[in-house]
Amino acid sequence: MRLAERLLLSLSHAPAASGGDDTSQARDLTHALDELDAVYPDFTARIRGRRVLDFGSGLGRQAVALAKRGAAEVLGVEINRHALEHAESLAAEAGVADRVHFTPRLEANQRGRYDVVISLNSMEHFSHPAAILSIMCDALHPEGELLISFSPPWYAPYGSHMAYFTSLPWVHLLFSERTVMAVRSRYRSDGAMRYEEVEGGLNRMSLAKFERLIADFGLSPSLLRYDTVKGIPMVDRIPVLRELLVNRVTCALKPAAQARRTQASAADVQPQLQ
Repeated sequence: MRLAERLLLSLSHAPAASGGDDTSQARDLTHALDELDAVYPDFTARIRGRRVLDFGSGLGRQAVALAKRGAAEVLGVEINRHALEHAESLAAEAGVADRVHFTPRLEANQRGRYDVVISLNSMEHFSHPAAILSIMCDALHPEGELLISFSPPWYAPYGSHMAYFTSLPWVHLLFSERTVMAVRSRYRSDGAMRYEEVEGGLNRMSLAKFERLIADFGLSPSLLRYDTVKGIPMVDRIPVLRELLVNRVTCALKPAAQARRTQASAADVQPQLQ
């Protein structure tokens, strides 16, 4: 074993017991929207009466809760077949199967259909984020909005998603990828040699990378919020430090043409407000 591996192993701990598959928790909707409510204070108003696309819907709790909260129609996109089956069962159990549906992929007739497209804690995992963002934009109604929130970005203290075996912040910056993967192999047996190969995948999504991505698609943020470590003020505006100390990215994005129309409308009513 290499010296660096020994050092990291000494700073690691046994992962917490998972407790198995908690079926009751997977079907509990009580807190399914808590994270969205926290990052979007007006979240209910954004989805009430709207057609919503939940991209990366997992076991379906969030999609079902969206319908219960007032969304007119919800489509959950999820590639895991087991998760899809669970989600469909949950929608039927909650009495919203007529308004909530699930699919492994979007069809051509769903382009431009959705008023709100949601991606929660997924943007840092997509193996081809530009391709996924393109699909989201295609599904979005011309007057709709894209809600993206993810945590943590790549250079954040725990951007490597390795906290289940080490509480050392910035472990992926302090140790080589080879070293981290070697120690990780003691806790996971998937054979991953790179961050992109771990379960769920990691695409090294930094703030700069995300900002370039939305700019390339001509998306204009009506809301852009960076939550920092311990709420430290102003560091989200300082080069380098912002990458290291921003823990969460939250935004509401609109196609540039729509943003221009919104700005023009605001200018039209400005004289009437003075």
